[in-house]
Amino acid sequence: MLEKVVIANRGEIALRILRACKELGIKTVAVHSTADRDLKHVLLADETVCIGPAPSAKSYLNIPAIIAAAEVTGADAIHPGYGFLSENADFAEQVERSGFTFIGPTADVIRLMGDKVSAIKAMKKAGVPCVPGSDGPVGNDIAKNKEIAKRIGYPIIIKASGGGGGRGMRVVRSEEALEESIAMTKAEAKAAFNNDMVYMEKYLENPRHVEIQVLADTHGNAVYLAERDCSMQRRHQKVVEEAPAPGITEELRRDIGSRCANACVEIGYRGAGTFEFLYENGEFYFIEMNTRIQVEHPVTEMITGIDLVKEQLRIAAGLPLSFKQEDVKVKGHAIECRINAEDPKSFLPSPGKVIHLHSPGGLGVRWDSHVYGGYTVPPHYDSMIAKLITYGDTREVAIRRMQNALAETIIDGIKTNIPLHEMILEDENFQKGGTNIHYLEKKLGLHD
Repeated sequence: MLEKVVIANRGEIALRILRACKELGIKTVAVHSTADRDLKHVLLADETVCIGPAPSAKSYLNIPAIIAAAEVTGADAIHPGYGFLSENADFAEQVERSGFTFIGPTADVIRLMGDKVSAIKAMKKAGVPCVPGSDGPVGNDIAKNKEIAKRIGYPIIIKASGGGGGRGMRVVRSEEALEESIAMTKAEAKAAFNNDMVYMEKYLENPRHVEIQVLADTHGNAVYLAERDCSMQRRHQKVVEEAPAPGITEELRRDIGSRCANACVEIGYRGAGTFEFLYENGEFYFIEMNTRIQVEHPVTEMITGIDLVKEQLRIAAGLPLSFKQEDVKVKGHAIECRINAEDPKSFLPSPGKVIHLHSPGGLGVRWDSHVYGGYTVPPHYDSMIAKLITYGDTREVAIRRMQNALAETIIDGIKTNIPLHEMILEDENFQKGGTNIHYLEKKLGLHD
């Protein structure tokens, strides 16, 4: 087993990693910015290293500082969490080159799956269903581009190959708008990602966002751990997630899950990862792979009983998976609400001091948070301050428990999006299950 791990992140995921390390008897090093001296995991870690000032570019994105922290503390591995450097292939490469274990896939695999064009090519080869598209980057031959778009069928969406987080995308509904849309998306992609490569895909009008969680070790074993529905989104950011996804049959799960697990073996994947799909009319269409642990991983843990972060650490230590596919049993239902320090109506961030905090409890309630009474939420980072997860034997029980837990939660001193979650949980269509990715924005009046 690993002996000492640098936690190269902050907030709730850093605390989550610290807890898993403690359970496995691994010593921890918390690296932090000057703004984060009072973070809970920093107070609990075996060792701490300040790696720079508050701006993440000078601290959590500072590769030499993080590697230096591993060197001075004698650590043997680095866990990137999610966000920040977690999907940065150069970081993974430099970590390994410096003699440390990167808790995640190899740099080559991160590069392969980080580029949308090469990822789709690899998935098609591995038998994972993809959205009909241009099968590669779009060139400058407008006649050929019109031909491709016609074959796919309007509406189409033009996407930046190096894009993500909802940026570098443009929907085209007619041939007349195609040429200008390609040119504009290329210019945007060049400015945002320093890569003007774009590709075309069929635009699905009302899909759901359903994703498959996978784990793969270095011994050729890969498993899938059911699916999550993350369709409740605003500005391409997930708000509420649940597992399993409503309406997905065991047969469908087995088919798409086994394809994802096989793809992991084919591309030489290691660690935890997620295959993201658009799901419409009973069909799955691959959109991207997240080569890291995800924010919503707890809902999968609740329905399978498998600790994903501990498995990440075991895999990084070179151990085989502690279970086989046939050992994975899906039981009950789990829902996660992302609690953000933000105005529930304007969505503007609301940093500041938490005067009083009362977290919810009871059977089937999980509170993943780094926040405590007296803690000051800094303005420099993502506004998520907690994840509230509820579990029940049925989806209805999980919903009722979430409603109770939201009502019990008290966070004084800052604004939070708890009223938004209460509205979603009371929504008749959410309660039925299976709403599409545009539903929340339409409900909030943010979408046509």
